[in-house]
This record gives sequence, structure tokens and C-alpha cells, in this order.
Amino acid sequence: MNPALEKIVVLEADPANREQLVVALRTAGYEVSGFAAPGEVLDALRQSPPDILLLDGGILDHGTHSILATIRGSTVTAGTRVILLATDQPEDRAAALDLGADDAISRPWHEDELLARVRAQLRVRRIEKDFQEKLRIAEEGQHIAHTAFEALAVTEKMTNDAFSLDRSLKIGFAAVFAVAAVMAALYFLFAHSARTQTKQANRIIAGLEGGIIKQQNLIAEVRQLRAQQSSDYAVTPGKDELQKHAADLKSKMANASSGELTDLQKELADTNARLKRLEEERGSAQNLIPTDVQSVCLLHVSVAFRNVQSGQRLRYAGLNPQGEPIEDSTGNAIVTLEGRGPEVKMDVFGTGFLAGPGGRVITNRHVAEPWWKNDDLASITSQGVQAEISSIRAYFPGDPRAFSAEIQDVSKDTDLATMAVNMQDLKRASLFIDSAKAAAQPGQPIVLMGYATGLAALLARTDEDTSQQILTQGGTDISQVLDGLARRNLIRPLITQGHIGDVLTDKIVFDAQTTSGGSGGPLINQQGKVIGVTFAVLKGFGGSNFGIPIRFSEPLLSH
Repeated sequence: MNPALEKIVVLEADPANREQLVVALRTAGYEVSGFAAPGEVLDALRQSPPDILLLDGGILDHGTHSILATIRGSTVTAGTRVILLATDQPEDRAAALDLGADDAISRPWHEDELLARVRAQLRVRRIEKDFQEKLRIAEEGQHIAHTAFEALAVTEKMTNDAFSLDRSLKIGFAAVFAVAAVMAALYFLFAHSARTQTKQANRIIAGLEGGIIKQQNLIAEVRQLRAQQSSDYAVTPGKDELQKHAADLKSKMANASSGELTDLQKELADTNARLKRLEEERGSAQNLIPTDVQSVCLLHVSVAFRNVQSGQRLRYAGLNPQGEPIEDSTGNAIVTLEGRGPEVKMDVFGTGFLAGPGGRVITNRHVAEPWWKNDDLASITSQGVQAEISSIRAYFPGDPRAFSAEIQDVSKDTDLATMAVNMQDLKRASLFIDSAKAAAQPGQPIVLMGYATGLAALLARTDEDTSQQILTQGGTDISQVLDGLARRNLIRPLITQGHIGDVLTDKIVFDAQTTSGGSGGPLINQQGKVIGVTFAVLKGFGGSNFGIPIRFSEPLLSH
């Protein structure tokens, strides 16, 4: 759980070139030291052998030979991989390899090629380290077995010398040897299991959506969503377009042959049905007065991770010049229990809506407790790391502030929870709830509100200049970016419309569009009353989504 940075030592006589090399390698996530003289490098090698030594091939003198001789002649530094920076002449690269270097790269070097060669040598270094570790474990196991054999030899000698001892004593000594053998086997199994679990935990944690923004990735996602929204609007016909199409069909029918008439009548009936459905949806949306929208909040849940044994929270080993976590050579963020780096966070976005006095908000349990039924987080917990809430912040449309919130109650039967939001002086109405079974019927139009796709979708609804400005001002801190959106009144729920497909005992199936981030959003009927809470998006199932009937929230609201 506390991986060290891979160490690289640079010997480069030219100060500008040395600084350029050090910056490039540190940015890639390595621990780098730069020196100008061979003597300084020799001292550094004796104190702390690096994984890679990057040598200026122009210093092909006694100093270079001494360095290579030190590396190859010492058991401590023998594993250090050496890359020489040579000229672009083949004979110079050949001389570098003859001197004992593991690789040589021509000047002027390109950063991508240099880093690729460094990663290649580190892969070899890791294989060597892994082999050495296995060899060390094998030697320890051999030592344990050797000790057991010596104990057995002594036992047999004592048995021969004291032949009058009872036979049961011999059996006891044999049992001691058997226990020693079992202990050796258990040692091997434990060491292998511990290394495997540590690597697995680091891999899962490194893959979490952290509280530090990778701006390039977010910008790319925002642009993709913006283009997708434009495409959706382009292919969705409005009322005027459908009416014009119906009129054109009627004109064609006046002069159509009997064979064409049937097809035109079918197309006209389909167009009229779409018009009727559009009118129904519009009528349903008109029931939503502005105060309904103002009572639907964006929830930003920040999850931290604590080591159960030590009580310390996990942290990133450090940040690169872009403010992003330093990564190892495999591209995973390096996490540790030590140091003062930023805490490792997982940020979850969801939707909530006011449904009771005192800032009572309904949402999903998997939003309030993101580790609930989360296989990845469960596997981390089994390895001694506990997920816990770091903070919960709620943003309401039309207000620039972030309101603190805390979990009030969670359902043991369904994916529902309530939160208590400190509303301060903000006045917002609770949404009307209809828990009657007749409130949700198949085929009825419904309206869904939520913050689908979270932060990226909010930024995608702005223009390119505004989103870039918000990201620049907020930096890599998600909370700062959300505050920038709130100040510009850009945090508003997405409203989609659709129809109820089916009503089950514990589920409402509907086709209104949503995605991650929309969890916890209110499902509203034609009368403007909440009949359900969104909790699942079924991918690959005809666009259908699930909602929990609102009556399941009544036990939570009654507390």
C-alpha cells in the first residue's frame, strides 16, 4: 500500500541539458537526482543505489569507467540499469554498450523516446527485483527447512544415545519436524498472497475517479457531450416539423394511386400519433412550476479511504507540475500512507430533492453510501482499507453556495436514503409526493429531473470559452470547479420526458433518458407529483430505466 517511487540518477555536464532531463523524468513520475561530476554520482550510488543511471556519454574518461566498474562490481548496485546518452554516431553507441551500458540513445534525444527506453529498462529492473525477492523468500524457506533438518538430526542423535526413551518421544520429535515443514509452506503462501493483495488494492485505488481533475480528459469528455447534444437536437423533430410533414402527406394522398395510398395513410397515422404524444409530454412538463426545479439539488459526495490497522488515510505520493497525481511506469497513481500529499478521494455525483421539513432530501442509498453493493470498494475493504464519507455538498439551482449535508437514514430494503441539508437562509419548497399505487400507470407520460453525467454534463451546457474559464480558475479541484459553475447559475437539473413502460411491485420501468449522476432524481407524473426515485440505468435494454416507487421512502421520512 506504500509503493516507493522508482529512482533515477542523471549525470550530465551541461546544466541546461541536465535540468531538461530532470524535469522530463520527474514529470513522468520518477524520483530524480541530477549531478554534474562523476565523483558526485559515485557518492550517490554508495548511499542509495538507483534503479536507472542516465550517463552523459560525452564523459568517456576514467570517471565513466569508475562509475560502471562500481555498478558492476558491487552486489548492492549490480542491478542498476545504465543508459548512456551518446552522439548520433554508431561507433559512439557501440562504445557505450561495450563499456557495460544496458542501452544507448543518440543526441539530440526526444523526450518520448527517452521515456520509452527508461520504461523498457525499468520493466527489466522490476523483473530482476521480482526474481530477487522470490530468491530471497526461497532462501529463507530453505533456511527454515535447513533448521528443521538440523533439529531432526539432533533429535535422531539424542534418540540413538538415549535408546531407552519411549517410542512416543520419537513420534513427538517427528511431529516437531512436520510442524516446521508446515510453517515453511505457510510462509511461502502468505508472502505470495500479501504481495498479490497489495498489488490488487493499489490497482483498484489507482483506477478510482479521484478528487483531482485530469483536465485534458474532462475537456475531451465535455466536447464529446456537447457534440452529442447538438446531434440529438438535430435528429429530434419538433411540433412544427411534424405538423408540416402531416400536411405534406395529406397533399400527396389527394393524388396518390391506390397502391401508394395505403402507405401514406400508415405514415400519416404514425405522424399524428407522434404529434399527440408530443402534446401530452408538453402538457405534462407544463405542470412543473419553477419551484419544482429549484428544489432538485446536485449532490457531490466525496469518499476518502482509511487504513483500518493504522487509522491513517490514503494519500497520493505527490503531484506533477500539472497538479495531477504522480504515476508509476504503468500509468497508475502512486498512493501511500505517509507524507503530506493530497488524500485519495473518490467523487460521486447524484441527485436529491427536497421532500420534508428542515432540509430533508431524498436520494439513493448508493449515492449516500457509494460503497454499498460496490464490488471494487468491497474488495479494497477486505484488504484492510475502509471507505468513509469525507464530505457531502448540495447545490441548488439559483444559489451560488454549496450547502453541507449529512446522511440521516438509509433503507435496509431498497436503494433509498435521506440526507439532512443545512439550508441556512435558503427557502425552497418540498416537492409534492403521491404514494398511491394508482399514481403510476403504464403508458402515462412522466418527467424526470436529474444531474445526469455529473460535472461533465454541466460544463457541456456552457460554451467553450466559459467552460475553459471555469476549469482554469478551478484548477484540479472538483469543488472549486463546482463553485465556479454555481456562481454563474449553471447548476440546473436536466429535464427529460418519457412514458411509463411497466409498474411492478417494487419498480417503475420508464423510458425517459438518464445516466450516471441522475440517480436519486424525482420521477414526476402529469399532476406534478413525485411518484418514484430513479435508481438504475439499464444499458442495452432498449433504453429502459428503473425507479423505486416513492411509497418506499415513507419510513425514512417518518423518522
